[in-house]
Amino acid sequence: MRMRPVRMARWSARHPWRAIVGWFVFVLLCLGAGIAAGNNPATTEDFWVGEAGRAESMATDGGLQRRPAEHVLIRARSGPLDTERATAAARDLTARMDALPEVDRVAPPVRSKDGTALRVTVVMNGAELDARKNVVPLLDRTAEVAAAHPDLVVEETGSPAISKGVNDQRGEDLALSERLSLPVTLVILLVVFGSVVMAGVPLLLALSSIAATMGLAMLASHLMPDPGVGTNMILLMGLAVGVDYTLFYLKREREERARAAGRLSPEALVELAAATAGRAVVVSGLAVIVCTATLYLATDVIFSSLATGTVLVVAVAVLSSLTVLPALLVKLGHRAGRRAVKKAARRARRGAPARTKAAKPENGRIFGALMRPAQRHPAITLCVSVLVMLAVAAPALGLKLIDPGKDTFSRSIPAMQVYDRLTAAYPELLVKHEVVTRSTPEQAPGVRKALTELGRTAQADPLFARTGEPVVRTSADGRTSVLELAVPHPAPSDEAIASLDHLRHRYIPVTVAELTSVDVAVSGDVARGQDYVHHERSKLPLVIGFLLLLTFVTTAVAFRSVIVGLLGVVLNLLSAAAALGALVLVFQGTWAEGLLDFDSLGAIASRVPLFLFVLLFGLSMDYQVFVVSRIKEAMEHGMTAREAVLDGIARSAKVVTSAALVMVTIFAAFVFLHLTEMKQMGFCLAVAVLLDAVVIRMMILPAALLLLGERAWRPLRPSRRRGAGAPSSAPAAPSVPHVG
Repeated sequence: MRMRPVRMARWSARHPWRAIVGWFVFVLLCLGAGIAAGNNPATTEDFWVGEAGRAESMATDGGLQRRPAEHVLIRARSGPLDTERATAAARDLTARMDALPEVDRVAPPVRSKDGTALRVTVVMNGAELDARKNVVPLLDRTAEVAAAHPDLVVEETGSPAISKGVNDQRGEDLALSERLSLPVTLVILLVVFGSVVMAGVPLLLALSSIAATMGLAMLASHLMPDPGVGTNMILLMGLAVGVDYTLFYLKREREERARAAGRLSPEALVELAAATAGRAVVVSGLAVIVCTATLYLATDVIFSSLATGTVLVVAVAVLSSLTVLPALLVKLGHRAGRRAVKKAARRARRGAPARTKAAKPENGRIFGALMRPAQRHPAITLCVSVLVMLAVAAPALGLKLIDPGKDTFSRSIPAMQVYDRLTAAYPELLVKHEVVTRSTPEQAPGVRKALTELGRTAQADPLFARTGEPVVRTSADGRTSVLELAVPHPAPSDEAIASLDHLRHRYIPVTVAELTSVDVAVSGDVARGQDYVHHERSKLPLVIGFLLLLTFVTTAVAFRSVIVGLLGVVLNLLSAAAALGALVLVFQGTWAEGLLDFDSLGAIASRVPLFLFVLLFGLSMDYQVFVVSRIKEAMEHGMTAREAVLDGIARSAKVVTSAALVMVTIFAAFVFLHLTEMKQMGFCLAVAVLLDAVVIRMMILPAALLLLGERAWRPLRPSRRRGAGAPSSAPAAPSVPHVG
C-alpha cells in the first residue's frame, strides 16, 4: 500500500490535464448516473422496529394501518366563538377538501369541551411518509377558507403539515450552516497558506467530492433505501474530511518544496509528498470508513443511510487526494515557478540582489506553549490532562435517552404553533395507543369483546383520556382488529410512557392476552419511540465492541505496534466520553437554553450517542494516523523515540490544529440550527474535535509516547532489516528528476 499512492501520484503528475479532466468527468458521470437512476426513498415499513413495528405490520396486512390526517382548527379572532359562522366555515372547508384527490374523507366537525373551537379532521390518501409532499393542496384550501371567513381564525396542523414544516426548516438551516461555515473555512485556509489559489484547492476538491457522492448515494439508495438524512451527512463529512485530506497533502508538498529550495521539479515534489502524506491519507480514510461501517450493525434504516453517506464521501475524498490533487499541484507549481523566474529576471535587470526567504519556524508561540508541558513534564501532563478529560466526561454517567417526536420540534414552525393550540383545546389528540390483534375469523367476536373490555379498563386509569365507549375496528376478513386509546399527555412525558407500560404489562395480560392463538401488539407514537430507544440500546454493545476491535486492528497493523493500537483505542474512548459528557452537561439541563437557543428535552436524542460515538472514533483516527505517521517516519530516519515524538508532534501540530478548526467551524454551524437533535450533534462533534486536536494530540498522546519510549514501537512482527540491530532506514524515495 505504501507505493500505490506514489504510483497514482506519479501518473497524475506526469499527465495533469488527463487527471484533471478525468476527475471532473468522473464527478459528472456519478451525478448523471444518480439523477438517471433517481432516489429510492425509505417507506414506512423500513422504520418498523420492535413490538410497535410488529403491530403496524399486522395492521397493514389487515388494511387498518394508520392513515395520515390533518386537523383544521376554527376559532374566533376575539370573544366567544359564533357557532353558526364556525359551522358555515366547516361546511365550506369540507366541500373544498372533498374535491381534492389527496383526501380520503372529511370527518364531521367536533366542538371542544370549553366551546371555544371547532375541529375538522381530514384523512388523507396514501402512506404516512408521502403525506408530507401531498399536504400542500390541503394547506392551500385551508388558506382559501381562512380568507373567505375573515372574522374567524382557520388554521391547519397535523403530522403531514408538521413534517413539511420540519423539512422546510431543515433545508433553511442547512443553507444557513453552509453560509456560516464556508467563509470561515476559507479564511482559515487563507491564514494557513497565505494564498487565495491554494486556499481554494481544498474547497474545490471537497465540493466536487460532495457532488460525486450525491450521485453515488442515489445509486446506493436502490440497495439501501434513503430516509432523507444521508444528504446532510454527505455535506457535513464531505466538507470536513475533504478539506482535511487535501490540507495534509498540501502541507507535505510545501515541506518538500521548502527542503528542495528549487532543486526539484513540481512532479518530483508531488511524488515525495505522496510517499508519506498519500499513505497517511489512505490509512486515515480507511480507518474512518471501517469505524463508520459499524453503524450497519445497528440494523436501522437511518444509521445505515448515515453510514453509506459517510463511507462514500470519505472514499471519494481519498480518491480525489490521490488523483486530481497531484495534478493540480503540478500545474500550480509550474505556474509559481514561472512567476518566480520572471520576478528574478526583473530584479536582475534592476541590479537588485536575489531575495532569500528566512525559514519560518514550524510552529508559533501558541503551539510551542501547548506542546511544552508534555515535553518537559510528561508524567504530570498525562495525569492532569486525563483527569480533566475524565471530569468533563463524568456527566455522561447520568445520560438519559429520548426519541424526539413532534412535541419536541421548534415552535417557530407555524404548524407547531397551531398544534399547541389544537392540543390545548383537544388534549385527547396528544397521544394515541393502538392495540392491534391478529386471530382467526372465528375468534373475531371474542377479540372485539376483549378489546372493548380492555378499552373500558384503560379509560378508568387517570393516565388515559375518557372518550366514551371504546370503538374497535375489524378488517374485512375478520382477522385483524384495532383499538385506539387516547392519552392526554405529550409523547415524551413520564405520564405517556407510564400509560404505555400500564397498557402492555397490566391491562393486556388480563384481557386480550388471555385468548388463545391471538397475537397482540401495541403501536403509536410513544410505543414507536420507546421501542426504538430499546432497539438502539440493545445494539450499542455490539456496535461499540466491533468499533473498538476494528480501531485497534487498523491502527496496530498500520503502524506495526500493539501498544500504539491500544493507545489509540484508549484515547479515542477518552475523547468520545468527554464529548458525550459535555453534551449531557449542556443539553440535558436547562441552564444553557438561552445561551444556545433551545428548549431542553431533559434528555439526549436517542440517535445522537451511538452515531456520535462511531463518528468521533473515525475523526479521532483521522488525527491519530496523521500524527503517528509523522512520528513513525522520523523514527525510520534514525531518530530516537523521544526525538521522533517531539519532531512528529511539532511538524504536525499546525496542520492538525488548522484541520481541526475547519471541522469545528463546520460542526459548530449546526448549533445555530433549529432542530434540537441537530444542535446536539453539532455541539458534540465540535467539542470532541477541539478536545481531540488540542488536549489528546498535543498533550496526552506525546506525554504517553515519551513515557513509553522505545516500548511503544515494538512491532507485531520483526521488521525486515539486512542486519540485526541495524538502525531503521528511511523509505526509498521515488526516482525524481532534478531541475536545472
